[in-house]
Amino acid sequence: MLETVRPDPIRSPGLERFAENGVKHGFFTRAGGVSSGIYRGLNAGVGSRDEAANVAENRSRIADWMGVAPTGLLTLYQVHSPDALVVREPFEGERPKADAMVTDRPGIALGVLAADCGPVLYADAQAGVVGAAHAGWKGALTGVLEATIEAMEGLGARRDRIVAVLGPSISVRNYEVGPEFVERFIATDATNDIYFHPSQNAGHAMFDLNRYTVARLNRAGVTAEMVDRCTYADEDDFYSYRRATHRGEPDYGRQISAIALEDR
Repeated sequence: MLETVRPDPIRSPGLERFAENGVKHGFFTRAGGVSSGIYRGLNAGVGSRDEAANVAENRSRIADWMGVAPTGLLTLYQVHSPDALVVREPFEGERPKADAMVTDRPGIALGVLAADCGPVLYADAQAGVVGAAHAGWKGALTGVLEATIEAMEGLGARRDRIVAVLGPSISVRNYEVGPEFVERFIATDATNDIYFHPSQNAGHAMFDLNRYTVARLNRAGVTAEMVDRCTYADEDDFYSYRRATHRGEPDYGRQISAIALEDR
């Protein structure tokens, strides 16, 4: 028998104040889903090896909470790119390969799947434009955050009115990286050294992806904040790729973060 608990996502104060303007958002946790085993909860990952019927039911519940039809809950084939798409209708056929979407149309929920990477939701409530980006280290480094803002501007948004919120992602205390990773960031910008902290393992460092993401958003001229929840540390609420890897588990679930414009 299916669990009947309704999803109850985390909401950000920065975006929740736009609810009266028809902006609806949620950073969904594992609560309220029907998946079991290593996928226990609200696994929204169509790319996982979870039972397809369970994923479909989970996504249907998410769509219902967001106030859209199941076909209106859109997620991309995420490839850690800097690419942002304008979306104005549900996808037909295969999901596009990209890592960010923007829209000015109601009835579409832009979703980001993540399991440690940073889901970023954007809104310019005055313009009626929203966006969603999947920002792992590679996407953040190569410009997906800024590309999303530029795509929103193409629909009439203004960056001085955009609020961007980073949802649950892996925290600095659980994100250890090797020397080649550090070198890549420093080679791009020497000031990036402030986002790395000493590790207990020689030659390694702890990377603050959250702080790096918010700093890039602020430099781009938008108002940015973060939910500040660690996906690796909080197993009850979140899936984590790195946690699953450390345990030698064969796969992992994905939580979803979504934003939509409501019909007015």
